[in-house]
Amino acid sequence: YCVEFRTESLSLHCALETRPYARWMQYLREGHTVCVACQPPAMNRDTHRCSGDGHNADGGKILHWEAVGNSQCQGTWKKIRQLEHCSCPLVHSFIFT
Repeated sequence: YCVEFRTESLSLHCALETRPYARWMQYLREGHTVCVACQPPAMNRDTHRCSGDGHNADGGKILHWEAVGNSQCQGTWKKIRQLEHCSCPLVHSFIFT
């Protein structure tokens, strides 16, 4: 499954990232919608959920995220909706880890 979030805030460290494999962090913006897929091995075997997916969060709850590979690139987002069938666009698509 996938979860759509609206980014509420992000640290300046995201825009400063220049390493080739991590340049995607430069394109994160406040107010953008991002799509995050929950796949194995991040998916819990018992619950079939990914940690941090905002399962019980309503649209008003602010949730925290952190980028893999640069713990200083972090911020907050709000859950928009969960999609049982992923249809994430190629841009602004991520996976839970």
